[in-house]
Amino acid sequence: MHAAVLTSFDTAPVYREHPEPAATADHEVVVDVLAAGLHHLTRAKANGTHYSSTGAFPLVPGVDAVVRDPAGNLRYAALDDTNLGTFADRTVIDVRRSIPLPDGADPVTIAAGMNPAMSSWVALRRRIDFRAGQRVLILGATGSAGRMAIRIAKLFGAARVIAAGRDATRLAALTALGADETITFDRIDRAADVDVVLDYVWGDPSARAMLPLLTARADRAVPLTWIQIGSIAGELAAVPSIALRAARLQLIGSGIGSVTPRDFLAELPELAAALASGTIEVPARAVPLARIGQEWSTETGDRLVFVP
Repeated sequence: MHAAVLTSFDTAPVYREHPEPAATADHEVVVDVLAAGLHHLTRAKANGTHYSSTGAFPLVPGVDAVVRDPAGNLRYAALDDTNLGTFADRTVIDVRRSIPLPDGADPVTIAAGMNPAMSSWVALRRRIDFRAGQRVLILGATGSAGRMAIRIAKLFGAARVIAAGRDATRLAALTALGADETITFDRIDRAADVDVVLDYVWGDPSARAMLPLLTARADRAVPLTWIQIGSIAGELAAVPSIALRAARLQLIGSGIGSVTPRDFLAELPELAAALASGTIEVPARAVPLARIGQEWSTETGDRLVFVP
């Protein structure tokens, strides 16, 4: 078979022949990969910047995929830490970390959408007690995960969703996805009275946004939950101490470790159904896996999906 193989943190994967996988433990099966998304998590694990990266080579990247199991059924599978990921013709999955897909589900749509959509879906479902009628601010709303978060927050009953980012032109398109308001970071005080922040940015932009947002709140005693999900702008943020003292600010994170595998898995069937039905829009572009060397560093508004 063929696979995309990484041999170091600082090079792109190479498409080449690779040994056939073999199931070696209970609940494992060899599956055919139909579509696998190139997610931020995939890149971060591959370049060593994600906290779950193992640093072991050679490595076939890919953290999830739509696969066909030995019985011919379509499944969405998420892989645990492994050196044989989903950027291959075939891989090994633990069936307990997979779900059957709805009839008619498009493999490319599911592969593109599950990982980025899962970030806000799980944050609102599993990290806080989100209630219909609450107001949500999304930092980094122009990325694919941020765009999906707009629709997901509305789906869960958010009364108001404010989309924030740096590019005013790209922000303007988000009202069509359900955003009630769009703002750039220099106008962050206009979102002062939200209840929840979904932060895909972190780094200096998030740190600088905290005080203007908090000091403009009509009542600082009203709780504000800030959920750190992504770190596109930097792994470290210099959080002002006053931000934690002068308002009821709660900082939490949502991701691998803070949410258990069992909780992730419990949310997958409903999320897959929402993606398959078109309830959540998924911008995706399918490319042959053989082109991974050329596409590995591509940054577009669409989620790249590799098709063996």
